[in-house]
Amino acid sequence: MKVTSVTAIPVAYPEPNDFGATRYLCLVKVVTDEGAVGWGEAITQFRDANHAVARLIEGMADVVVGRDPVHTESIWRALKDRAWWYGYGGGMASYAIAALDIALWDLKGQALGRSVLDLLGGPVHDRLPAIASAHAHHSSIPDMAEEAAGWLSTGLRGVKVGFGKRGNARLGYEHDRDVEYVRAMRQAIGPDRHLMIDLGIAIKWDVATAVRRVRAFEEYGIDWIEEPLGAWDPEGYATLRAKTQTSIAYGEKEWTLEGFERVLATGTCDVLGVDPARAEGITGFKKVTDRVEFHRRQANAHAWSSAIVTAASLAISFSTPACKVFELKPLRNPMQHDLVAEPFSHVDGWMSPPVERPGLGITVDEDVVDRYRE
Repeated sequence: MKVTSVTAIPVAYPEPNDFGATRYLCLVKVVTDEGAVGWGEAITQFRDANHAVARLIEGMADVVVGRDPVHTESIWRALKDRAWWYGYGGGMASYAIAALDIALWDLKGQALGRSVLDLLGGPVHDRLPAIASAHAHHSSIPDMAEEAAGWLSTGLRGVKVGFGKRGNARLGYEHDRDVEYVRAMRQAIGPDRHLMIDLGIAIKWDVATAVRRVRAFEEYGIDWIEEPLGAWDPEGYATLRAKTQTSIAYGEKEWTLEGFERVLATGTCDVLGVDPARAEGITGFKKVTDRVEFHRRQANAHAWSSAIVTAASLAISFSTPACKVFELKPLRNPMQHDLVAEPFSHVDGWMSPPVERPGLGITVDEDVVDRYRE
């Protein structure tokens, strides 16, 4: 089997889980001489980045065309070498590598007749708890708590909520309102469900604010606080770590293994967020989880885009003891529920290992791709 073509497909779609905002992804379709099709994705998120990444993928195609897709490690290294100048330290080159690598793993599984999870060594979990990964949008705290309780009524094992997002929630800005929200959420979902708080880019806490807020949240038992001091503040995170007991999560804005190693070396990150559609694909994500496991920390897949990345993230999450939960968007959206023939879902709040079908195990509806193509 040899790769014969690479096609970059920028798409834009409305995201109900982000207050109806238009979000952007760059999909990639890789075809072989035997007619097999592999799908990958870069979580570009912005229109300008989307088209830039599409051009990078097209430029890198000659590294992939003519190669055997089974040789994922070799091709990944060749792509890294191609980007030695414009991709040093990450950036949009990492997006392009991520999309191509995911598609190649999909083809590798199809070529060998095994799932990506099988190729990663098989499942180390019998099941993983599924949690709702949502943004807080509404002005009424009781309404938001009731909405979250409704999501969990389907069996989901917890909820991760984004502060500082679109809408009218105004969370992340006022101490008393934030604490009242966490109190109401804990009361609504009960004492035995996961509750995580994720700070959006709009929130700019200083260290003292983070310490005071997290200490107040601790009365209600949150599992972790995500990016309370942004993507990189080792001194601030060290202070927060010393003055609170809640687990600290960050890392999802990193691109490369070296970037994640830098975070792990600080000793301040308990839960390392990783997005395979940003962090150089399945190959990149797997290298990161190996290091997270070595450091005896937790990894968490940032699978907040299409079903393609959900498939990749699920395979990696089941392949490593470093991953403990799996996030699902609670509201129906086209890139999860229309893009593939069989959307991913939980059973009574649990995800099962994706081992039944070869590759990523998904069938992409190309009519849906065309519908949202830019």
